[in-house]
Amino acid sequence: MKKSKLLVGFVLLLCAFYAVFQLLNYESVSTMARALIIPAITTMYFINVKDRPFFFTGFLILYSTSELLIFVSPYLPVQVNYYMGNTLYILAYVFLIYEILKSMKLKLVLKNFSVHLIVLGALSAYVVYVLLKLVSPLIMGFEFVIEFIYNLVTLLLLSVAFINYIYRETKKSLLMFFGALCIVFSELIQVAYYYISERNILNFSYTVLLVVSFFFFYMQSKIEAKDVCVYVNS
Repeated sequence: MKKSKLLVGFVLLLCAFYAVFQLLNYESVSTMARALIIPAITTMYFINVKDRPFFFTGFLILYSTSELLIFVSPYLPVQVNYYMGNTLYILAYVFLIYEILKSMKLKLVLKNFSVHLIVLGALSAYVVYVLLKLVSPLIMGFEFVIEFIYNLVTLLLLSVAFINYIYRETKKSLLMFFGALCIVFSELIQVAYYYISERNILNFSYTVLLVVSFFFFYMQSKIEAKDVCVYVNS
């Protein structure tokens, strides 16, 4: 309990450091403070959660590793850092998507949520199209492919988390959906920051949503998983 409180305090301190140095325009310091927040939450997870599903744990480790690359990025070529970091994020999201999907029955999903799947698929395709149209003048080649996969996987995560919630209607699935929702909005804001306007408010909003999303993920991890479906008798 004492270690947990210390880690919570450490996370809050990192958030405060990030906010202060961001306002003071000390970009490098604020970036390093932000890079430690998700690994600190991951450490809380390892200390406080005994039942640790493999793929959810992999998601946290991969995401934290990508965040920590900021400390070695000055020693890496720009392209290597870009590909390595984004590949780790993509793999992290794939792990989380599989963690959500693995206990769902495909037949029940297709039977009860076919309309939802069509609407979510169409909406995701449109959002990916808009994002790629936005970044296409600035990137090309394999970087464009990476951006396409990254955006597709991110929106797939949101769709899967939403289907999982209406499939189960449990507190755990709701927290997972909130986490996915926050992380997708944070990614959209990050795109706006990198490709539209490098305003501090966008960077700050991205970080706040990212931290909130991982707190939702952390909270749901402390709730026992139950293999339930509200449509089991449909």
